[in-house]
Amino acid sequence: MTRIDFHVNLPDKLAYGCRLVRKAYQSGRQVLVWCDDPVRLAEFDRLLWTFSAGDFVPHVGAADPLAAETPVLLAAEAPEVPHHDVIVNLGDRTPPNFSRFDRLIELVSGDEADRAHARERFRFYRDRGYPMQTHDRSADR
Repeated sequence: MTRIDFHVNLPDKLAYGCRLVRKAYQSGRQVLVWCDDPVRLAEFDRLLWTFSAGDFVPHVGAADPLAAETPVLLAAEAPEVPHHDVIVNLGDRTPPNFSRFDRLIELVSGDEADRAHARERFRFYRDRGYPMQTHDRSADR
């Protein structure tokens, strides 16, 4: 069963996501970053190239011909992916096919609208019996 972690009270959800994905990549994990907002996903893609001058996080869109060879994939749709390791949700909705992954990481900012969407997702997962943990990152500010 998919393990779900909520990282909440993030001061900058996209920057935090970049650091999280870098850490997962450096530890040998394969990651799908999913977002139901293509504009937000495009901004995350741009940040992955620029957030740290000394690091490179290889990534492509999930539909890219190089997806099978790339450890970090980005998607705004419900893609078929070559791995089912970690999925990171930057979106407002529950990611499609999340139950195929070993782990789902939900990123939640301090924005009230973002928190409201996260509460809906939390109830959805809880009501279906998924094991969950919450990590309050307000101290990271």
